[in-house]
Amino acid sequence: MILSILKYFGFFIVVVIIVCVVLDAHFKSPGWRGPVTDHFDGEKFLNIGEPPVSDEEDRGRFAIIKWLISREPNEWQKREVATTTPAERVAGSKIVATYINHASVLIQTQGLNIVTDPMYGERASPVSWTGPSRYAQPGVAWDDLPPIDIVLVSHNHYDHMDVGTLKRLQERDNPVILAGLGNKEFLKKRGIESAELDWWNAYALSNGVAVTFVPAQHFSARSLSDRNTSLWGGYVISAPEGDIYFAGDTGYGPFVDRIAQNYPKGFRLALLPIGAYKPSWIMSDVHTGPAEMLRMADELSVQNVMPIHFGTFKLAGDMQDEPINELKSLQASSTDPLVAGFNGSVIEIK
Repeated sequence: MILSILKYFGFFIVVVIIVCVVLDAHFKSPGWRGPVTDHFDGEKFLNIGEPPVSDEEDRGRFAIIKWLISREPNEWQKREVATTTPAERVAGSKIVATYINHASVLIQTQGLNIVTDPMYGERASPVSWTGPSRYAQPGVAWDDLPPIDIVLVSHNHYDHMDVGTLKRLQERDNPVILAGLGNKEFLKKRGIESAELDWWNAYALSNGVAVTFVPAQHFSARSLSDRNTSLWGGYVISAPEGDIYFAGDTGYGPFVDRIAQNYPKGFRLALLPIGAYKPSWIMSDVHTGPAEMLRMADELSVQNVMPIHFGTFKLAGDMQDEPINELKSLQASSTDPLVAGFNGSVIEIK
């Protein structure tokens, strides 16, 4: 009897392993192959000043898994949001930024419609039946989203590089899609054309506007075996009247000083993340909270800030409204202008 149980249990384990291997091969990114640089060791990408992954860091991942299993419940509620219908185009130097949801922002200036990390999927997951689901609908309905010219993808995590949304945009508008090194082949296999950039690479647009891929402090992964094989980052949109900064998904790190050095005039507008920041012993390396976001805004000489990356997907230990409430509390003693709203919030800069 015991031998029969062990036999079937062993068979079950083998089946699970085979399924995991097959799924990993299907979902993983093929990654990047190229020369060694200051942020690529020949196999994986690194944050600025980061050594290769150590045994201690590998053990730390088990601590994260333990926290995920043992953490106390953090209940979120489904929330109705006010939707916004953007203009078809915004001409000249005026900037109109509309917070769609999570890290998705519609930026309109110089007659161009630019969207960051577009996410209209119901789950930030490789499958439709499990994974983080949305608690708030997009602040701009799909049918109200104007024609998109440029898509800026910060990295390949499921809550930022949503293949379903990218396919819909390509079929509808055929925009230029930009992403970091190691993502082009992955997207091409899924029928999505894109261009890939290294840090500090620029892509020229129209009307004197260019987009530069800049460093961030984060990581990449689509599956179990492709961690850091594609590049993450933020973007600077350079225009004649001043620059716009989209930080992507990031913790606070040495890259902030690098960007400040390269853009000493600062930014007319910055889209900076504030959510998924607790517990700090796990999240601080890869996600900024409200305090770190304000520090970034100050060090980068940002004139107007739109906080992003909160309130739509439950990804960490912070409560549903905790990031925005903490930001408002900190902002009460600060003079930095920002739009601290939810999905559908709009900021206009003349």
